[in-house]
Amino acid sequence: MSLTHLNARGEAHMVDVADKPESRREAAASGRIHMRPETLALLAEGGLPKGDVLATARIAGIQAAKRTHELIPLCHALALSKVAVDFRLDEVESCVEVTATCRLNGRTGVEMEALTAVSVACLTLYDMCKAVDKSMEIGAIQLESKSGGRSGDYRRDTLESRPAPIVTGEGQAGEVSLGSRCDIASPCIRVKCLAELRERLGVGEIAVPLDSLERSDVAGLKAALKVLDPRFSRLDEGRVLCAVNQVMASDATPVTNEDEVAFFPPVTGG
Repeated sequence: MSLTHLNARGEAHMVDVADKPESRREAAASGRIHMRPETLALLAEGGLPKGDVLATARIAGIQAAKRTHELIPLCHALALSKVAVDFRLDEVESCVEVTATCRLNGRTGVEMEALTAVSVACLTLYDMCKAVDKSMEIGAIQLESKSGGRSGDYRRDTLESRPAPIVTGEGQAGEVSLGSRCDIASPCIRVKCLAELRERLGVGEIAVPLDSLERSDVAGLKAALKVLDPRFSRLDEGRVLCAVNQVMASDATPVTNEDEVAFFPPVTGG
């Protein structure tokens, strides 16, 4: 196997991709920043002095992906069609897990763009939190998967063996479920946590078996979620809105098989 960024004389050069066919390319990367538990709590509560930490880090990661060619000398300038940066607050490990997904239709891959997005998002988290915690550590930045191109698909071997939540549904990168996903044929309710609520809970999407509800309404669903994982007790903290099949709902709203129930803060952003 040869290094494509070295020519026959061993000199660094930009790879000519003009003759490659265009194809859909996608890559996902991840990383994490460890911090003190009290720092993570301030971040979750929005109590840090520089303001909305996660929103700023997300924008920084997206901007960095678009400008990767200005940072990494031999990267091409790419017209990215998608950059998604997501966060999961892990209270057990006292860290923020960062994931980034990049996509385009083009002649070269987007692995470096995804890795750069994660790196800069982590650095921005450090900058936003350093006033209260200078001992934070950034690490575990790695490519998780890539698809498209002549070299074929790649998926990190250790993903399936990690004791982590399972990726489910058609959600954005970072949307995960807790426990086992219920069988498609089994009666269940699809629950989604949106926007800032998703990041506070560390949960994006989860399927809840209908027979686990003592009451077939939103209140019964909330009770079943709290039994499943204590983090869902935060649904009762502050003002959390609810919609059943995209229609605003209350605790008394009935739920049934294949309903989609979304929980979200009053302002979800664009």
